[in-house]
Amino acid sequence: MRAVLVGVDFGKEDFTASLEELLLLSRSAGADPISIITCKRSNPDAALFVGSGKSDEIAHAVADNQLNIAIFNHVLSPAQQRNLERHLKIRVIDRTSLILDIFAQRAHSHEGKVQVELAQLQHLSTRLIRGWTHLERQKGGIGLRGPGETQLETDRRLLGDRVKMLKAKMEKLHKQRETQRRSRGRGNAFSVSLVGYTNAGKSTLFNALTKAGAYAADQLFATLDTTSRRLYLGDAGSVVISDTVGFIRELPPQLVAAFRATLEETIHADLLIHVVDASSPVRLDQIQQVNQVLKEIGADHIPQLLVWNKIDLASLEPSLEMGEYDKIHRIFLSAHSGAGMDLLRHAIAQHANLEAAKRNNDHQSVELNDARFN
Repeated sequence: MRAVLVGVDFGKEDFTASLEELLLLSRSAGADPISIITCKRSNPDAALFVGSGKSDEIAHAVADNQLNIAIFNHVLSPAQQRNLERHLKIRVIDRTSLILDIFAQRAHSHEGKVQVELAQLQHLSTRLIRGWTHLERQKGGIGLRGPGETQLETDRRLLGDRVKMLKAKMEKLHKQRETQRRSRGRGNAFSVSLVGYTNAGKSTLFNALTKAGAYAADQLFATLDTTSRRLYLGDAGSVVISDTVGFIRELPPQLVAAFRATLEETIHADLLIHVVDASSPVRLDQIQQVNQVLKEIGADHIPQLLVWNKIDLASLEPSLEMGEYDKIHRIFLSAHSGAGMDLLRHAIAQHANLEAAKRNNDHQSVELNDARFN
């Protein structure tokens, strides 16, 4: 599918990085970006987002290059999307729709598919309600009496019923996950979740640690379904490691909500391994974006171990940095080559031993208090 990518610079520092990300996202969705058109504005145009002059320029690019889709690096209102499609005479999608489309392609588990469909329908519901307003305004008339007026209500009801059913399914899956988590908790397993920006190398790191064979590829959102494996660390015993979905700037709110069950694996972890692409020029911005999402889902209080991955691409050597209380704070490694992986195993074992000691002290304190009261 031949595409034109459109980005508007509103004066934000991350405009270039965001546009490069759109390029990766569009390729991940299966599009072939032929043309990239940018402009500067202080505010979006109410009707066409980019204004009439720039939309004419996009229309010329569409005609000259025989393009069949326009992908905007922003969230479009239903009216803007509809006006642009009329003007450009091709399909127009925004950043949210693009990410939802990639998620729909990548979801494999039953839970992942339910989550994606719920997110898509919630996004579609806003488009549907506004999409039929031309029928509502006409209030009958030739060809629009009867069913024409009730079509919107019918679609709303069907959509509402489907969303309600999917939410019930999600609640059931949520309870099943809670049961699994409680049984793990009874076994006192130290739990670790891999988090990080999409394409930071989490799945490659997960495979290197656990030999799990999880799908890993140099593309955005290669992992959507949480995978958990046990890892034996000698004196520290067994720990449970989970690979989770990657984060991205301006992650659609529907996805944060719909992926609650998946992200709860992160919320209940004892340790977060925050994987960073050391070769990315915007790595510090990506760290900030991940921490923002962690805050949104209530996981910002969990201890973090920063892992700077892909050091082979950044010409760095394997090493570690200590934080306060002599705890390992940051590790530089390459999951691809294996350099520095021993440092990571040592760091996880250190955190697991400290947590085990803390749990033991807490248990002894409870026993001591019980003895006093008895």
